[in-house]
Amino acid sequence: MTARSRAAALAIAVSAVIAAGIPASAQDDRAIVHLLARTTFGPRPGDVARVRELGAAAWLETQLHPERLDDTACDTALVPLATLRMSIPELLREYPRPDQRGREQMQREKRPERIVAELQAARMIRAVTSQRQLHEVMVDFWFNHFNVFAPKGAVRWYVTDYERTVVRPHALGRFPDLVRASARHPAMLFYLDNWISRAGRLNENYARELLELHTLGVDGGYTQTDVTEVARAFTGWGIERPQQDGWFVFRPRVHDYGEKIVLGHRLAAGRGQDDGERVLDLVTRHPATARFIATKLVRRFVSDTPPPALVAQIAEVFRRTDGDVKAMLRAIFASGEFTAADAERAKIKKPLEFVASAVRAIGGGVDARGGVQLARAAAEIGEPLYGAQPPTGWPDRAGAWVSAGTLLARMNFGLALAEGRVPGVRATVAGLVAGVDAADAAAVRDRLVGALLNGHVSAATRAVLDAHLTDPAITRLTADDRGPVRTDIEKVAALVLGSPEFQRR
Repeated sequence: MTARSRAAALAIAVSAVIAAGIPASAQDDRAIVHLLARTTFGPRPGDVARVRELGAAAWLETQLHPERLDDTACDTALVPLATLRMSIPELLREYPRPDQRGREQMQREKRPERIVAELQAARMIRAVTSQRQLHEVMVDFWFNHFNVFAPKGAVRWYVTDYERTVVRPHALGRFPDLVRASARHPAMLFYLDNWISRAGRLNENYARELLELHTLGVDGGYTQTDVTEVARAFTGWGIERPQQDGWFVFRPRVHDYGEKIVLGHRLAAGRGQDDGERVLDLVTRHPATARFIATKLVRRFVSDTPPPALVAQIAEVFRRTDGDVKAMLRAIFASGEFTAADAERAKIKKPLEFVASAVRAIGGGVDARGGVQLARAAAEIGEPLYGAQPPTGWPDRAGAWVSAGTLLARMNFGLALAEGRVPGVRATVAGLVAGVDAADAAAVRDRLVGALLNGHVSAATRAVLDAHLTDPAITRLTADDRGPVRTDIEKVAALVLGSPEFQRR
């Protein structure tokens, strides 16, 4: 049986497991909310009902095949962002560096900063409006895994193409294809300095990160000698005219043609570009890579402390399917660990996730200007998109995102959103409390808890909300103090968006 046929057979088997693991009797709203919280950027009004009607297993399959989903509304919102459709040479030509055209003479719309600003806006628009939510979640996951830092030199002009041609096409594909595509792209070659690495003047940055962060992991069993040998294998992998063309080129004259030993495997002398290709084949099929990728996927979708048994199971799926991402995701979603009670709301939302989920929760829409504003909000909370300087990308553990300062920033954004003060974002919380007597603060609270938290609120959070209902800033009393005549719905909504429950997914 071929690897492809084995993958197909496993997919059929896992689909059956999903159907058994998420039976109709278990598809209550709470289970569906958990599923949506992990596989999307948060439920929108009506999403729970739609998943209930379709069935969780069937809904997941639609998400695993994003090409079948109509995303016209999202595509339309992206139209004003012209740089998304431009090639690297076009961006280099149309958005020149300041030293190529005096900054004081440059039109604002032609400054290079616009390239990343539009890419940031697009990421937020897609996170909020795309029907292909699982695909967008995986784009975020893989971009951090294969991170490049946009502000570094020429990466600013390369990063749009990098996401468009490397990350997005392979986000639900095969892991080896992702590695190969990233290894050849000028954004990665420039970011990790491989484009200047040559025989006799090695730069080991890419070699080290390929082993430590992209494939085997820090405990993957490689040595410093392996790092050096891998760096030798990738000499000559460079960029054609970085400030004009910006595409991959192999330069034979600077390649190290000597014999190399990588992870115990001999690469014969006299080979050229094939040295690097052979290394990519070795590392993507190494057992440590299967374990490392399985660990990261389980951490993203299940728990900051990945259950070892599930990691082992997903690593085995990786090996059997040659790194098929869909097969691994099916197995994760079918697992008992994913549906376990202690997995519910066990993950802290990154700033991107929080901002997008807040807009989605109130049924908001966003245009190009709003995308810029939402990206700015995510940056203020601590996650400037495409701005993670270390090759590790933005972290996926709670400890990186929990602090008094970031919580205040989240609450400030929630209030601005609820009050309609985010330019370019069409959102109103009034619709969430339609039919509720605005004078009944408790009823307003309950409706918003139901709409934004799906009714799942702790006693402690409810007590905090109750205490605020007597705050004059939220309720205004009549002259004889008999009761509130108006509830500030927006402030109550902001309190719910700032609750510990909404910070988690």
